[in-house]
Amino acid sequence: MTQLDTAFAAIDAANAKDPTPEDGQPAALLYGQRMTAEQQRLFPDASEPLRIACRGQHIERWTLPREDYPMDRAGYLQWRQEQGRRHARRVAQIMEEAQYSGEDIDRVQKMLTKQGIKRDPEVQALEDVICFTFIRWYLGDFMAEQPDDKMPRIIERTAGKMSPEGRARVLEEFQMPEHFAHYFRE
Repeated sequence: MTQLDTAFAAIDAANAKDPTPEDGQPAALLYGQRMTAEQQRLFPDASEPLRIACRGQHIERWTLPREDYPMDRAGYLQWRQEQGRRHARRVAQIMEEAQYSGEDIDRVQKMLTKQGIKRDPEVQALEDVICFTFIRWYLGDFMAEQPDDKMPRIIERTAGKMSPEGRARVLEEFQMPEHFAHYFRE
């Protein structure tokens, strides 16, 4: 078993404990698998640190409930930032156990805490994978739960996080209504 296999198996084992089911599987486990599938499609030559960051991006996310933070934008941002730190620490622990180098562990932690977004190609690649996974697998259900007036801002923020190449691919791969598609052209 390779180091990567060991890391993936440990991430999957952790995420298999998610009590929330989705499509007959633990939701976090399915999310990690979807992230890997999008990474392989978008960045087939990705480094091992980027592959691990994609697989572990939401590791054990259910252990810090959103409800533990104020239910406003500031609370959401605090929760999301703390999730990133927790994910980075947990994946670092798994990588140490798989005997990855300190340099590789540091790279993954930087990616998971989004240090260098828009400046570091791998951090940006992770963000593009996140956005593609959201659009492909979660946007439809998410839209059904949100008031219509909130969706343009959510789509604008999603597009704003992506690289120009990622935004162009979204337009190629997804049929979006014009009132959303224009955000991916800017």
